[in-house]
Amino acid sequence: MKKTLLSLFILTSGILLSFTFPHKGYHVGDKAADFSLKNIDGSMVSMEDYKDANGFILVFTCNTCPWAVMYEDRLVELHKTYADQGYPLIAINPNNPEIKPGDSFEAMQVRAKEKGFQFPYVFDEKQTVYPEYGATKTPHVYLLDKDRIVQYIGAIDDSPRDASKVENAYVAKAIEALKTGRKPDPSSTKAIGCSIKA
Repeated sequence: MKKTLLSLFILTSGILLSFTFPHKGYHVGDKAADFSLKNIDGSMVSMEDYKDANGFILVFTCNTCPWAVMYEDRLVELHKTYADQGYPLIAINPNNPEIKPGDSFEAMQVRAKEKGFQFPYVFDEKQTVYPEYGATKTPHVYLLDKDRIVQYIGAIDDSPRDASKVENAYVAKAIEALKTGRKPDPSSTKAIGCSIKA
């Protein structure tokens, strides 16, 4: 009897918690809000700046997370491949530099120069954008279409540690699907990385 009551209590608590703490952030199919964030060159960047974009590759990333660092060259390649096709990449650093000094704006400028980033690397200084989107990791990708409808959320690919062993290039495949009028499949995957430092 005690086990039955305990099981019932746990089940009821789980149901209540699911109502009390709904998933925050965007789901596939939601319209994402624009933002205005400072780029490493001091300019303000928003999606509205890209009048001819067919979509956007938004990547919440940083300087200090080993997983994010492993993906830097792949971000460069994604932008190089798809920016000219109308899918620019915008990297967003959501971390609090008081917790992670290596993710300060100045450190972002240094890292971008070292890696030769040709895409905007902007700072979510007030930490308002990443919770709105629902990002929890670095890196965490949100692929939007030209109307800013979320079409894919999750990981860049299925091999964080070794780019040569990628079997599913999730973001690239999702973009190719959008280009031909199809829905990405999968439309979401689990983001692998470090927790965002708030």
